[in-house]
Amino acid sequence: MRLMTRFQLAAAVAALGVLLAPAAQAVPSFARQTGMACAACHTVFPELTHFGRVFKANGYVLDNLKQVRAVNSERQQLLSLSQLPTFSIMTQVSYTTLNKRLPDNTYPSAPGLTQNGTAGFPQQLSLFYAGKIAPHFGVFSQITYANDSGTIGIDNTDLRFAKLIVLPGKNTLTYGVSLNNNPTVQDLWNSTPAWGFPYDASNAVVSPLAATQIDGTLAQSVAGLTAYLYYDESLYVEFGGYRSAPQGQTNALTGQAGPLDGTFSNVIEGFAPYWRLAYEYDWGANSLEVGTYGADFKLLPGAATGHPLQGPDNRFADVAEDFQYQYVGEENIVSVAGTHIHENMNLEASYLAGAAANHSDSLNTTRIWADYYYERRYGGQIGWFSTTGTTDTALYPPSGTPPCVNSAGTSIACGVVTSANGSPDTDGLIGEVSYLPWLNVRLSLQYTHYNKFNGAGTNYDGEGRSASDNDSLYFLLWYAF
Repeated sequence: MRLMTRFQLAAAVAALGVLLAPAAQAVPSFARQTGMACAACHTVFPELTHFGRVFKANGYVLDNLKQVRAVNSERQQLLSLSQLPTFSIMTQVSYTTLNKRLPDNTYPSAPGLTQNGTAGFPQQLSLFYAGKIAPHFGVFSQITYANDSGTIGIDNTDLRFAKLIVLPGKNTLTYGVSLNNNPTVQDLWNSTPAWGFPYDASNAVVSPLAATQIDGTLAQSVAGLTAYLYYDESLYVEFGGYRSAPQGQTNALTGQAGPLDGTFSNVIEGFAPYWRLAYEYDWGANSLEVGTYGADFKLLPGAATGHPLQGPDNRFADVAEDFQYQYVGEENIVSVAGTHIHENMNLEASYLAGAAANHSDSLNTTRIWADYYYERRYGGQIGWFSTTGTTDTALYPPSGTPPCVNSAGTSIACGVVTSANGSPDTDGLIGEVSYLPWLNVRLSLQYTHYNKFNGAGTNYDGEGRSASDNDSLYFLLWYAF
């Protein structure tokens, strides 16, 4: 018992609690592997508890399933494979309405209005394989169908190798590596972008023009390898790098997946360094984390501006701070979290191509939010978000002449996703109420209000549309099994 680590002790206590507690629905993949209800690792999905963070840092390998095993003559493990594969399915069914209908530019000579109200059935359908692969080696992997693209693709994925050692004085040290496809998806706290606020969002809304690179812009189009240390379940240090790994594109000459050439857009030049430093203090049912994270991306615009990959680049240096407070009681759960991201942009390539009006710009994103749940059944979330930055009339262009297209070449309503004054400034509030009849089923009603959108509160597009016209009401049925 002396040599039992805090992680092993926590696992034993949680497992005993599950055995003694009334029957409950569980987080599908990891619950099948561990035999624990979702309350062990989550407050309300996807927000992690302290135990959930420790489980993730240690490689997703804690299990309570019968194993298929193999050892060599020296009794070293060659195989430890669960007899039950840890698959699960998640579905989102949604309905979204906007405060004011969008223009319909199908017939520019006689424009009308679109239908208001978008049903997503499903909005998203995901298949997960998550859990232990081998001793000290685990995975969280997600494949998703999304109704806006109508395609199936790789979603958030995190492969981990981790080992835990007991140091003199009975302190613990977990060391490991993560191979992932979205900066911050490997993070342990919900104050960073990949798993942060808002936890659910409609794909049938009008989104602002500007976002920092680390804030989901490169998600699923990169491959990163990072190494980390987690000391005494408190101090977390991580460093690594990312390289471009686009999906659904081929080399123009070979017809194969690579190498990347000038037909590819926004290719990382070499490796983009990523770093993370965080400290968590726990007392009783409370925990408080403060930290910082960031990355430095040098992107070759390629097809976006006609420059070859050997030409000038754009550099995005992102530095962020974050915090997260949690109280996890028997009846009441409270979380307060936030992040601030500052991005310095050196836009040499875009400026030379006429895609930016300035040689350099900056962008700041701030989000602060709070959650409350009673008995993990009734609750909600409220949060404030803000983006501010340098005015750049080429980077954040005014309305075009119909028919208009976005950066992906998709037709859009003119003016709605543009900025009449070239400013990216956007801010507003999000409020959500939720009811969980079971721990793996949630009904949510979310309202998003914009005070400012792409630079202004009124007539932000130069065609009379106000920021509040893009307010949205979003109803979501979320379930997983």
